[in-house]
Formats: sequence, C-alpha cells, structure tokens
Amino acid sequence: MTAAGVPTPGWRAWVLLAPLLAWVGIFVVAPAALLLVYSFCDRDELGRVVFDFSTASYARVLDPIYVGIFARSLGYAAATTVLCLVIGFPVAWWIARTPAPARGRWLLLVMVPFWTSFLVRTYAWIMILKQEGLLNAVLRSLAPGTPPLELLYTPTAVMIGLVYAYLPFMILPIYGSAEKLDGSLLEAAHDLGAGPLRVFSSVIIPLTLPGIAAGALLVFVPSIAMFAITDLMGGAKVPLLGNVIQNQFLQARDWPFGAALGVVFMALFALSYWILVRFQDRGQEGQR
Repeated sequence: MTAAGVPTPGWRAWVLLAPLLAWVGIFVVAPAALLLVYSFCDRDELGRVVFDFSTASYARVLDPIYVGIFARSLGYAAATTVLCLVIGFPVAWWIARTPAPARGRWLLLVMVPFWTSFLVRTYAWIMILKQEGLLNAVLRSLAPGTPPLELLYTPTAVMIGLVYAYLPFMILPIYGSAEKLDGSLLEAAHDLGAGPLRVFSSVIIPLTLPGIAAGALLVFVPSIAMFAITDLMGGAKVPLLGNVIQNQFLQARDWPFGAALGVVFMALFALSYWILVRFQDRGQEGQR
C-alpha cells in the first residue's frame, strides 16, 4: 500500500503489462528516439548519415518554403477536422438517439469502409471524380452538353479524400459521448424554457465535448501527415508535410532533415494532445 492508501501493483500485474510495455518500447519509444537522434545528425555527399551533432536540419525547417508547407498542412488538417465535425456530429447524434436495436446496424454502416483497403477506396474516388468517371457521367445524363467537372488532381479532390478517409474517426467518439448523455437533461432544459439553440450550445455541446475533442485529435493529427491521398487524388500538386517527409527519406536521401520534420510533427501531436486534455477537462467540469 502507498501512503495514500492505493495498493501498489504486484509482480503479476507487471507480468500482464510486460507485453504492452515491450510493444510500446519497441514500436513507439525506440523509433521516436531514433528519429530524434537522426534529426541532429548530418549527411555526406552520397546521402549517408554522418553522426555528427548538427542543428542544420532544424534550421532548414524554418525556411519559408517549409514554413509554407507546414501552414498549408495545418490549414488542410483544420479544414478536414471542421468538415468532419460538421458532417459527423449530426450523424453521431442521430445514431445515438435511435432505438437501441438499430444503433448497431447504423454503426456497422459507418465502419463498412474499414472492411476494404484504403488504397482501393482511394482509387474508387479517382474513378468517381475523373473526367470520364461516374460523377460526370451522371451530370451528362441529367444535363446533356454540360462540360465535365475537373475535380481530380485539385485541392477539392484532396479535401474530399481526406474527409472521406477520416469521417468515421469523428463519428465514433462523438457517438460514444452522445450515447451516454442522459435524455432527462434535455427535457429539463426545455422545461426551463431553453430553446433548441440554447439547449444545443449549453447542454449538448458541453456534455459531448470529450467525444468532440477525441474525434478532432483522431482527425487532425493524421491528416497533417497524410501523403497517399495528396499523391493519388491531388496528383502531387498539393504537397503536404507527409509528402515532404516521404520525399526526404525515399528520394532526396536526406534522412536528418526528414527526421527533423518528423520530430516537429511529433511536437505538433503533443500540442494537439495537450489541447485534447484541456477540452476533456472542460467537458468533465460541465458534467459535474
């Protein structure tokens, strides 16, 4: 027992935790530490890593070109998060308010995209958005003579791909919070004279804030470094942070600079997680 009366974990608890600790150490801590070490290295003329302490890679991160890429990545991630929230919140709320037997079926439909490969789903959107694709075929059938829409390989196509890929990650956490919300609180707010907007802003939003914050984190962080969608649906015309990191490791062979960009990305993740914790604390205070 500790001084506070909390029992200390015995050896059996540590044995049970050992696989998880080993997994975290091998696949999380070790790669992050290796990335940090490489970020302070240098490279020679042949692209080989030279283990000399250097901050040149971090100085390059401040180059206006890469600052612009960071800003663009943050903008796309923020827009994706907002769109997923605007689309996902009504869906999650509606599923949470449906009768219990039907919720499982609707949640199943939300998770259906995970049954297929991410690349298959991305190529399906390419077939839909290209000039000879399904969308333009429908438009031509409805309005003959209409010029085809040029959506593929544009920022619009990138946004469509990002929202489609990460929308379930917004719906599921919000559903978890909305499903636990006591309906009597909404009835009490209406009985006290609150209108729909007041109930939404003063009751529903504070009580579902933990789910909103979790969904925002699950969407915002990975969409910053997404490179497959920008390559396939954006035609590599809209490079984001993930594209730059990939190119530094695979094409430019500048591992120290790619590692420095990765460390900065991890710092963005830590900042996002801190904001998430603050939002969750606010949501818990609102539930008291």
